[in-house]
Amino acid sequence: MRNETRGTLELTVAMVLSGTLGIFVVESGASAFDVVFFRCLFGAAALGAYSLARGYFTGHGFTPKKLGLAALGGVFIVFNWVFLFEAYDAASISLATVVYHTQPFFLVLLGAVLFRERITAAKFGWLAVAFLGLVLVSGVRPGDTASLKGLGLALGAAVLYALSTVVTKRITGVKPHLIALVQVLVGLPLLLPFADFGAAAELGAGWAWLAGLGLIHTGLMYVLMYSAYAKLPTAKIAVLAFTYPAVAMFADWAVYGHHIGLVQALGVPLIVLAGLKVTLAAKPAPAAAAAPAPRTAGRAPAAASPAATRSV
Repeated sequence: MRNETRGTLELTVAMVLSGTLGIFVVESGASAFDVVFFRCLFGAAALGAYSLARGYFTGHGFTPKKLGLAALGGVFIVFNWVFLFEAYDAASISLATVVYHTQPFFLVLLGAVLFRERITAAKFGWLAVAFLGLVLVSGVRPGDTASLKGLGLALGAAVLYALSTVVTKRITGVKPHLIALVQVLVGLPLLLPFADFGAAAELGAGWAWLAGLGLIHTGLMYVLMYSAYAKLPTAKIAVLAFTYPAVAMFADWAVYGHHIGLVQALGVPLIVLAGLKVTLAAKPAPAAAAAPAPRTAGRAPAAASPAATRSV
């Protein structure tokens, strides 16, 4: 099998898995804080075992500064998950997932605010298109407080993800699996005060869904994605990344009967197209930067920046 063909298959499988994440969250029956805590716990076990087996801890490349940046990125990533999972409950998996995919535009805005990067006329135009798509997709009325809350939580998750991306792009020379491991480990003490172990003890079958979130969606999924990033060009990664929201919307409809309306459906391609245009116009990031909720900026031998593909 050719390298690029294998990478395409790996990333497609990873994005399909991403699209099922909302089902695992809802079916676990746990609160958002408990879900993220145990995702971090099981995910750390999976990523740690894989990194140990591959010998990544030898010559890991971490310095105190890089470790601090990875930990800071982990704070943003962990609360990004909490916000997103709360949005699933407040609105729906479909609405939350589509709104969450406004991440590229917050990256553009953060670049302008933090690093004084110029927003070109083209980017400004695509931001306007994405905003129009967001208005259509939201489909909420002023009195629809639940959907408005879900919309706000999903937007908050997108902002936190963008902040994690900005921080993590500054880490070079470290395997992405190790950065991801640090970030999920940070989530354990961070979320410990919010975890309800009494409620978690009564989940029953919910534990299988929580284990799946850590072992499948944080272990297997990231391994597949990081492997694929080293084999694929930016354009292909960016296009394949939109398998994730498509699968998430289908899964939400198939399992829970949730679907977006006609007007909302008109906004989806606007957000997708604008996100694709902004992503492909982004400058390549250092080859060895990574984050657990990744979007890569280009071909890299062992790691990739989170700026070119979206996942959770």
